[in-house]
Amino acid sequence: MNAGTTSLAPAISMRSEWVQFARFLKRPTLPARAPLPKIRSLIAVLRLFVLDLIVMSVLLGIAGAVMSAGIDVPETALAGMEIGPAIIFAVIVIAPLVEETLFRGWLSGRPGHVLGILLAVPAGLLAAGIFTTVGGGTFANPWAGMAGAVIVGLIVALAFVFLLRRRDAMRWFKRFFPQFFWLSTLGFASVHLFNFEPDQMAMALPLVLPQFATGTMLGYLRVRYGLWSSILLHMLHNGAFISLVLLAGSAA
Repeated sequence: MNAGTTSLAPAISMRSEWVQFARFLKRPTLPARAPLPKIRSLIAVLRLFVLDLIVMSVLLGIAGAVMSAGIDVPETALAGMEIGPAIIFAVIVIAPLVEETLFRGWLSGRPGHVLGILLAVPAGLLAAGIFTTVGGGTFANPWAGMAGAVIVGLIVALAFVFLLRRRDAMRWFKRFFPQFFWLSTLGFASVHLFNFEPDQMAMALPLVLPQFATGTMLGYLRVRYGLWSSILLHMLHNGAFISLVLLAGSAA
């Protein structure tokens, strides 16, 4: 077995999955190449989703207690926004696909994944600039730029994944995997600060703790069971969140 790579036995229960997750956080280590999707992997996603709901319930309870004490909490971008089908689709489908690809697609340490993401980002930004500035005004809108960026970035990423698909994780990446894992998790939590007004970001730091906690679970699933599993948990998490927002809005 390659140095810095481990192969974990499949968890046989929810409790054992949570124990393996806790051990992974204590000492993040890059496992062997994630297997193709199987029913066992789907079960692992559901087990982590239960843990995610428990953690979110505790954090929401703390937030509720803070608000009950009269402390003002910064509002997110969704506050006061009319949530229609387009926003729901973006939150549940688009955001998990894009965020998991950017923040965890490269955590496998395989050359195709790392190079694909590194080059997909500038390629996507270049495409966004082109689509929003050319075409005689036909494409001169942010939605066209965003769509162009996603499509071009995805093509570039998939090209590198296909060309280097037989390459295993790089040795230097395995050595520094704990740092990469926590960097990915912190970056994922930090980017959600942009959901708040610029002058409220400092006060909003505790409010991205849910994203940090969920990010650790997403990272574990990504390297243990594959990128599809972290995308699925992300979709379930966002679906539960948007459902809670809609329920709170209807109750109000």
